[in-house]
Amino acid sequence: MNAHVPALEGGGQVMAIIPQTFEETFRVARAVVASGLAPSSLVGKLTGDDAASAVAIVIMSGSELGLKPMVSLRSFTVINGKPALYGDGLINVVRQSGKVAYLRTGCDIVGGKMVGWCEAKRLDTGEDKRVEFTQDDAIRARLWDDRATVKKQIWENGQKVWRDNVPNDATWYRFPKRMLSWRAAGYCLRELFGDVLGGIRDEFEEREIARSTQRDEPEMRDITPADQSAPAKKSLTPPRPPKAGAEPAKEDTAPVDDLQHGDGEFDLGEFMEDLETSLATAKDEESVEEIWTDFDAPAVLETEGHADMIDAAFAVRDRALARLNGLNGG
Repeated sequence: MNAHVPALEGGGQVMAIIPQTFEETFRVARAVVASGLAPSSLVGKLTGDDAASAVAIVIMSGSELGLKPMVSLRSFTVINGKPALYGDGLINVVRQSGKVAYLRTGCDIVGGKMVGWCEAKRLDTGEDKRVEFTQDDAIRARLWDDRATVKKQIWENGQKVWRDNVPNDATWYRFPKRMLSWRAAGYCLRELFGDVLGGIRDEFEEREIARSTQRDEPEMRDITPADQSAPAKKSLTPPRPPKAGAEPAKEDTAPVDDLQHGDGEFDLGEFMEDLETSLATAKDEESVEEIWTDFDAPAVLETEGHADMIDAAFAVRDRALARLNGLNGG
């Protein structure tokens, strides 16, 4: 019966699929979206060709830096609408450029304090540079976290409760040497290999710029009169507290649970996007926990038949907490 079945052969070289035209790029992007491998931070609520377009742009941006399509999707994150490279993605791009004579990172103890450093040299011009990012620099930037325990809200017996002395799982507390050396690498490589990186910043610097912009810019308010003929659309975003001296706005403050169990169909993508958007406005850890409590994401997702997304919701919350400490999120 199996006499005419060809034998399987081993060996062969593994090669990545590299699109050569825009049509080929869009075809790959559609496959990525259809497979569910498109990062949520990139596509958000987008679907169909809109989501594929976002993926295609990242693939093309990565190709300009010498990255393969799938490597681009793993190396890029989107912060405040701007693409940024993860710490290891930044180093990967520079190493693949062929313009590096050497590139070293590390962390030393000087005077009882940690000093992260990065030193590199260009092969084509002979330029070299060494940049240090010290523990004192991290403290001034409000990144340093040496608390062994913190106060945070955790789940116990299906309920959210506040607990003191919870072990601190923040990245700056667990991996301070790595974070100091990566921050130094971001500054060093962007200055020495600006032509290679093409203006792309590392995620750490991009997050600080985003936080600084949120602090400095006044809050924009929508004063467009509401269409009285159409029913008002309820928002999943918890209402913000009124400013001092201002009259409280009359808003529909129905709990998130009530909004999810109305006559409208539950939109998972919209719920996750609103959760991430709301958490991005938090100014401290307590604000993050308050927003998280208002959304009650685990209960809502389980009730709506999306229990498999509960871990993703917790990941969104953890990224928001990491952002407040200048950490790595996505």
